[in-house]
Amino acid sequence: MQVTPISKASARQRAGRAGRTKPGKCYRLYTEATFKNELPDNSIPEILRSNLASVVLTLLVLGVNDIVHFDFMDPPAPETLMRAYEVLNYLGAISEEGEITEEGRLMSEFPLDPETSKMLVESPNYNCSADVLSLVAMLSVPNCFLRPKDTATLADQAKAQFSHVDGDHLTLINVYDAYIAEGCSQEWCNENFINHRSLRAAADVRRQLELKMNRLNLPLNSDKKNKSKNVRKCLTIGFFMQVAHQERSNFYMTLREKQVVALHPSTSLCSRPEWALYHELIITSRNYIRTVSPIEAKWLIKVSPQYFHLENFPDTQGRRELERLIKKSKKRSSR
Repeated sequence: MQVTPISKASARQRAGRAGRTKPGKCYRLYTEATFKNELPDNSIPEILRSNLASVVLTLLVLGVNDIVHFDFMDPPAPETLMRAYEVLNYLGAISEEGEITEEGRLMSEFPLDPETSKMLVESPNYNCSADVLSLVAMLSVPNCFLRPKDTATLADQAKAQFSHVDGDHLTLINVYDAYIAEGCSQEWCNENFINHRSLRAAADVRRQLELKMNRLNLPLNSDKKNKSKNVRKCLTIGFFMQVAHQERSNFYMTLREKQVVALHPSTSLCSRPEWALYHELIITSRNYIRTVSPIEAKWLIKVSPQYFHLENFPDTQGRRELERLIKKSKKRSSR
């Protein structure tokens, strides 16, 4: 998340907290001139700065088909709405004509981003819905790993016992499975530098999502033998738009935005994969991708052919690699 100035209205609201129940003071860590000249009067409404894919999907389910002319209190830009339609179309939630599909109706039942709900809806087909359910629960809560400065080495050693060779998503599943196996013990969490509150919240989220899946007749299954591959394939079907490729100069570059990124230092990956699917993009002094799993390029070109019209992509090594695979695939099918 980027650091941005708050609004004057927000600053006044925060100052109001001091002295509400007892005498108090509010100290502002900026100058009076900054307050008067640099802070906007009011905060930008959430709908104007958020991904609208979930909003559009909900409105379509409610029968609002002409969303462009819908009477929003603060109308978002038409380009933002079109981008939301585009994303939903890539995910198979709406048709080319903008009408909601049966899969889109299933996705709308979950209180999640469309990418995550797509992954959940498809997970039974990959024989990994029980594992993906645990993963979604873990991704819905704050980071579970604690790393106090004075015991950083011990915390890293504790984290290493959960690390999975195939990435951070499977590491999170390992943590959740171990937590359940230990009887949801707070003492076990403390010993292993795990945030008990996050794990308890994840268990609650998983319970609620499991009830929803049962109601929608989505079976819970798991193939322990092929767990890693199945989970990563299922991740790809939801998050194929969040992919980076390792270029020849050894750095990673996002496929669509052509943004140079690096693997976050907290990753549990032992090697640097050619293709990396990420859950978060962090902008600090450098651009980092966090919660990363290795995937295969051939999985990408199968999940959403309409997204991978590569003539719209910037010229990168990743694009050229996908073009080569698509040509090879077409030759095979023509034989």
